[in-house]
Amino acid sequence: MSTVLETSRTVTRARGTPSFHVIGAARRVAVFILLGALLLAFSLAEPAFHGVPNLMSILQAVSVVAILGVGVTISIAVGGFDLSVGATAASSVMAASYAMVVWHFSAAETVPLVLAFGLLVGLFNAFLIVKLGVPDLLATLAVNFLLTGLQLIPTAGRSIATGLILPDGTSANGTFDPAFLAIGRLRLGDIVPLPVVLMVAVALAAFVLTERTRIGRLLFAVGGNEIAARLAGANTAQLKVIAYGLSATLASLGGIIVAARVGRGDVSSGASLLLDSVAASLIGYAVLNARRPNVFGTIVGAVFVGVLLNGLTMLNVPYYTQDFVKGAVLVGALALTYGFGRRSA
Repeated sequence: MSTVLETSRTVTRARGTPSFHVIGAARRVAVFILLGALLLAFSLAEPAFHGVPNLMSILQAVSVVAILGVGVTISIAVGGFDLSVGATAASSVMAASYAMVVWHFSAAETVPLVLAFGLLVGLFNAFLIVKLGVPDLLATLAVNFLLTGLQLIPTAGRSIATGLILPDGTSANGTFDPAFLAIGRLRLGDIVPLPVVLMVAVALAAFVLTERTRIGRLLFAVGGNEIAARLAGANTAQLKVIAYGLSATLASLGGIIVAARVGRGDVSSGASLLLDSVAASLIGYAVLNARRPNVFGTIVGAVFVGVLLNGLTMLNVPYYTQDFVKGAVLVGALALTYGFGRRSA
């Protein structure tokens, strides 16, 4: 007993030392320090890196990853994990392209249709998890495979563009609505891409929802202790439905942006979206030492990954080396959050 008391006193004295507070403060801003170091290093190595056009290009590139990452963050908040966001986004790219090229839909018809498709995927995920009791990782992984195959069936595995030959031998001669293409290509004031504006709008709305509303507090309560939240009167099933519905709908919004930017239904458009969005969400745990899912951290994580990959690309670093570096950064962020953080907690 005396040993335990002495250890407790030692820990208490350590927490009162200046070095403890310095280490804690450094850990809170470590991601920002690393981000600043990357910006400086890449700017010195390649002067064109810090130009406004390239910085806007970085933000435009990370906008889709950030939006999907926000959805992943919301699903983690309820103690789950949505592994279907990448496939949902890719399927949304194909659905939007098919609607305009094959069905000759306008932008006003296509956008609500694709968002409704995303919501439907989210509700299906919630049905598997909440009603059938399937573990979230298994359920969303199964839906990931389901959507990956489903999106290729209507075109027999071909990308969608004007002149596409359908499986029945007919030719699809529809075109992309210019209003739809503007979603991915318009620049406000010829400087700020519209996808960046959409990313900021989604981030602000999600931040207010998760950090400033009762629903947000209940979402985290479910993720922290579902049984306690249920006993306290929270409708945990409904909250999970909301979380997975939002996650998939945001993934569809990301798919719409990709389709509008590329101008075709590319079958490989969602190849890296899942891993990048998950990486952004997990790096967010280390931002300000939050050690929990949070929207602000996810956006910072997405920008961090975007700056890293853009700089490496400008320095002609091979893509496989970029994947290694991205993985190393993610491991470092997790070590910073869970490993070193425990010693001084």
